[in-house]
Amino acid sequence: MSKKKLAKTNAIRLVEQKKISYQEYTYEWTEDHLGVENVADELQKDQSELFKTLVAVGNKTGPVVAVIPGNQELDLKKIAKASGNKKVEMLHLRDLEDTTGYIRGGCSPVGMKKLLPTFIDSSAASKKAIIVSAGRRGLQMELSPQDLVQLVKGKFVELTQKEE
Repeated sequence: MSKKKLAKTNAIRLVEQKKISYQEYTYEWTEDHLGVENVADELQKDQSELFKTLVAVGNKTGPVVAVIPGNQELDLKKIAKASGNKKVEMLHLRDLEDTTGYIRGGCSPVGMKKLLPTFIDSSAASKKAIIVSAGRRGLQMELSPQDLVQLVKGKFVELTQKEE
């Protein structure tokens, strides 16, 4: 009884190499359903447990990574301040793979081509575990935010827009 095993992603290899405890989740995806709400439905999880990985570009530092709850929006002023930039804008989608080694819908904060300055929303710090992309569409991993922040040499900072 052999179950077809997909090749491990850089993210999974790195987590295993550092002996970090994690839980893997797989789900079906389509080009039309790459959003966090679809992933949350597939995994039967709340969107606030799923953290999306966004890549922005600062006017001084170049690329920076933001890891924020799936049901929130990134505040560009907050990531600019946290990363020591005056201005930050989202990385063009066409540059994502060259910059990170990952494609849209499969961008993990772990195992990028280069270790980029990474900022994780402070709401993650108090959680037991969060779910992030494991480096491929249809693959997520759940791990402790403390392990994640150490793994990517990141910082917990407030990154999201406050709800009115």
